[in-house]
Amino acid sequence: MLGTAEGRRPLKTRERAWPRRAAHLLVRLGITPNQVSASSLAFALLGAVCFAAVPTAAFPAPILLLLGAAICIQLRLLANLLDGLMAIEEGRQTPSGALYNELPDRLADSLFLVAAGYAAEWPELGWLAALLAVGTAYVRAFGASLGFGQDYGGPMAKQQRMFVLTAGSLIAMALPQRPVLAVALAIIALGSALTTGLRIRRLAGHLAARNRA
Repeated sequence: MLGTAEGRRPLKTRERAWPRRAAHLLVRLGITPNQVSASSLAFALLGAVCFAAVPTAAFPAPILLLLGAAICIQLRLLANLLDGLMAIEEGRQTPSGALYNELPDRLADSLFLVAAGYAAEWPELGWLAALLAVGTAYVRAFGASLGFGQDYGGPMAKQQRMFVLTAGSLIAMALPQRPVLAVALAIIALGSALTTGLRIRRLAGHLAARNRA
């Protein structure tokens, strides 16, 4: 949950009616945005367990585990969507909201990506993808700390990373003998490296412009 509307990631889904109704219902039920933010980490833990169990599971369990991981990824994203709606549109911001927004996100990314590396039986690739994903968030947060706002530019921001990982999980269900998850993680790692580089270049441009002013 972020403290202001300006600091939020731009999402077209946020403008649809059903998430707003869902956010309003959660508030009516007495659930807080911070609790929803924390639930995203619970979904990530469950998804990571599903990924990690894939290599040792007997057929057809790996298919169900991959499906479970894909569902957990989407539930994590749903929680990320609803907590912001509850905080801003429903007026439930809290002083600790920014903390609850950032920490679960960073941990969730790492849990999914590292565990997917073990599911692909290429753990080094999962760790690399997780490290580079954290790098994109670090540059974004560093730019914001310098007063330039949050840079959510891609091509491999959080939504894109999770889309690729979800697609990789679903395709791996149909092609269990192919290195689908490894390919997905390689795409995420390369895309995250490119995203970090582009964000650094934009940040350097902002710093140069401010120095000239």
